Amino acid sequence: MKKFKSGFVTLIGRPNVGKSTLMNHLIGQKIAITSNKPQTTRNRIQTVYTSEDGQIIFLDTPGIHKAKNKLGEYMVTVAERTLKEVDVILWLVEPSTFIGAGERHIAEQLRHTDTPVILVINKIDTVGKAEILTFIDAYKDILPFQEIVPVSALKGENTDELLRVVFDYLEEGPCYYDEDTVTDQPERQIVSELVREKALRCLSDEIPHGIAVAVDRMQERKTGNLIDIDATIVCERDSHKGIIIGKQGAMLKKIGTQARHDIENLLDCRVNLKLWVKVKKDWRDSDFLIKNFGYRKTDYDN
Repeated sequence: MKKFKSGFVTLIGRPNVGKSTLMNHLIGQKIAITSNKPQTTRNRIQTVYTSEDGQIIFLDTPGIHKAKNKLGEYMVTVAERTLKEVDVILWLVEPSTFIGAGERHIAEQLRHTDTPVILVINKIDTVGKAEILTFIDAYKDILPFQEIVPVSALKGENTDELLRVVFDYLEEGPCYYDEDTVTDQPERQIVSELVREKALRCLSDEIPHGIAVAVDRMQERKTGNLIDIDATIVCERDSHKGIIIGKQGAMLKKIGTQARHDIENLLDCRVNLKLWVKVKKDWRDSDFLIKNFGYRKTDYDN
């Protein structure tokens, strides 16, 4: 009889290398938000992949980067602590022969761990097949990797092979979650993140770092199959508030329309979404407000 394997696997890498896209693809459902802006993921998100071979609990962490404020410090702490808690580390990099300071900083962190590290070269759909060998060659001597696996998270190329390789490094173990569980994130948290994703995608570069989303109310109507959701987008400056709302409310409406579509897919029912915008100056440097918006450092304190 085939052994059932299970374990915890973290995805790490610089911001914007495709960690959340890969995790969403592997579990077959959108849980982690994605955008082309760095620091899209702020919390550690846990998702579950179950098959007849076993169960992998994926931890998608914030990108490891040089912190500029308390929120940044929190994000890096979460990412670096996770390295000590898992059975396998997947280090995602982009296809390049240039290995910059950000990658070298991560390699330095990984030198201090005994956990097996698998290098995942993502975005191979953007380069020629012949080039992939040169990228492998560039990275192979940085660390003693257990394996190097090229994939395209966006196109799903070679992701089955990645799962097979991960299972090779997991021990026989229990089924930690029911087989239909895909995440430990509360619905409210995913809803707030989906709103934040649409804001990240719709707004210009200088604003998104300074926003958070709080879900104030989430209530099912007695008539059924319709949920009322009230959420507040919090920004750091009065000028940002005007841009988020837009001319005659056009930008806020655009964010709300796009978010509602994804939330309805998540909750599998109709949604009445109302958005507000509030200014909380410098909230990213306030321990109280960081905690208030769901970024709880204590969750990861030993």
